[in-house]
Amino acid sequence: MRVTRIIAAAALALASTFAVAATSETNNGAEQAIRKSLQTLELEVPIESVASSPLNGLYEVKLQGGRVLYASADGQFVMQGYLFQIADGKPVNLTEKTERQGIAKLINGIPAAEMVVYPAKGETKSHITVFTDTTCPYCHKLHAEVPELNRRGIEVRYVAFPRQGLGSTGDEQLQAVWCSSDRRAAMDKMADGKDVKAAKCVNPVGKQFQLGQSIGVNGTPAIVLESGQVIPGYQPAPQVAKLALAAGSK
Repeated sequence: MRVTRIIAAAALALASTFAVAATSETNNGAEQAIRKSLQTLELEVPIESVASSPLNGLYEVKLQGGRVLYASADGQFVMQGYLFQIADGKPVNLTEKTERQGIAKLINGIPAAEMVVYPAKGETKSHITVFTDTTCPYCHKLHAEVPELNRRGIEVRYVAFPRQGLGSTGDEQLQAVWCSSDRRAAMDKMADGKDVKAAKCVNPVGKQFQLGQSIGVNGTPAIVLESGQVIPGYQPAPQVAKLALAAGSK
């Protein structure tokens, strides 16, 4: 009886190995087919990964910047949209969840040395990353509320987004801020309508502008929470703080 059980267990393990191998081979074949098919779409951003989605037969295609597409295993069908899962009677937006994770990874990975950072007062409870333009009136309005956000334990991190494109007045002003010896003081002056002079330097303004475009930013201010959620446009400090604290606690 014991020998029979050993043989049965070995057979089951072997079958499991073959199943895993077959699944891996299927996934590799699907990935190749999907990547080949998507080449015809001439996507503006690179494909980061292709993997099975929670829905059988549907594959999840992650693009650089956090966006998600879905495709059939043969690559003949591609779609963009939300995939929901009904869990405990409640809809969960799986697409949004995945996209936010991708955005959070990108945004939270920006080195502090490449941003203009206003630290929280006392304990840092959460942080926000703001795509800003010094020529944007609503950016100035939000900037005036940075001290209140800091008092509420929210660190404010600025990245550059010249809304009228590279080479614009906003681009020139943002480069002057980033090339200043005291970026915070320069940002404060710009937000107050004052001019800032700084020698040209190597700066991340162009790179940050492209990053913003890759995650869907098309205007300023654009606030990115710690969770990767993007909030377009101005929001008053109490509302921003509430959202930031909720994102930081997840």
